[in-house]
Amino acid sequence: MRIGIPKEIKIHEGRVALIPAACAELIKHGHQVWVQSSAGLSAGYTDEDYLLAGCEISTDAHQTYQKAEIIIKVKEPQPQEVELLGPEQIIFSFLHLAAEPALMAQLQKSGTTAIAFETVLENRALPILAPMSDIAGRISVQIGSNLLQHHHQGRGVLLGGVAGAERGNVVILGAGVAGHNAAVMAQGMGANVTIFDLNRDKLEAMRELGHNVTALHAYQQAINEHVCEADLVIGAVLIPGAKTPKLVSKQLVKSMKPGSVICDISVDQGGCIETTHPTNYAEPTYLLDDVVHFGVTNLPGAVPRTASQALSASLVPYILRLATTDWKNDQTMAQAVNISAGEIVHPALKTT
Repeated sequence: MRIGIPKEIKIHEGRVALIPAACAELIKHGHQVWVQSSAGLSAGYTDEDYLLAGCEISTDAHQTYQKAEIIIKVKEPQPQEVELLGPEQIIFSFLHLAAEPALMAQLQKSGTTAIAFETVLENRALPILAPMSDIAGRISVQIGSNLLQHHHQGRGVLLGGVAGAERGNVVILGAGVAGHNAAVMAQGMGANVTIFDLNRDKLEAMRELGHNVTALHAYQQAINEHVCEADLVIGAVLIPGAKTPKLVSKQLVKSMKPGSVICDISVDQGGCIETTHPTNYAEPTYLLDDVVHFGVTNLPGAVPRTASQALSASLVPYILRLATTDWKNDQTMAQAVNISAGEIVHPALKTT
């Protein structure tokens, strides 16, 4: 099949869907790969690298979409990109349509088949989303600790503290892949970490991280009590394909300490904190009720080389399964379809 890799156009999105080595693997299996010129530059891969891997270089987005039967991209298509899609094509990318009704309507109108990375579910895991959640969880703590500095309107707290000074308090909502990685980073910095989840096995795993990690069942009263005392709150709740439930109310945010920080990793699915809304790396934060809010929807885009390598490694097996004439007989791929021929087909989106 003809596979197209367009250049990402979301603000400060440096990732590329496939690195040259991943493209070479697809070509080895008989597929053609068209890569838009300079698509990999922010991740450190030149057009020459892709040519050496056996790819064709397209001059612009229009040519990339025109050549491809399957479009593989990182972030959800922007309006001008949806206009390039047609009924005979498949787009395979992060979509997060539960929080993007306008995009969902555009994709329905295009007639294209839209398959989301985040709804590829196999062996009760999300294999394409997982590496990006690894990165998002880790970055959220790095960014949160930086935003706590006074010149960012933060409380002026060092998460790990020092001799003679208290440690910072980090509250993490959700002990999935992103929450786990956030806990690893925050624990390693020496902060007091409290993580909430409904799954006892996940909570047991969190306790094993260290003496400064407390793992609690996600009772609303307990969440409220700990969020009030938090220096940094990280939202890492996920229901695959569906809009994220709100665990922190506007009123609870008002009760937080002035200068505390919220990083809502789940913002691309609607967010689990009532006061968060999507931002980007050009304007990543806003102050509301004296609390610093960070709502960037493409967290891993800040480390495009690492993220592109990790994403490519997870993607190739599923692209090979998708790039066959009978891919609809593949239960995993078929169940990951969000929209087909103008119809919303994914169960989580039908209730949105």
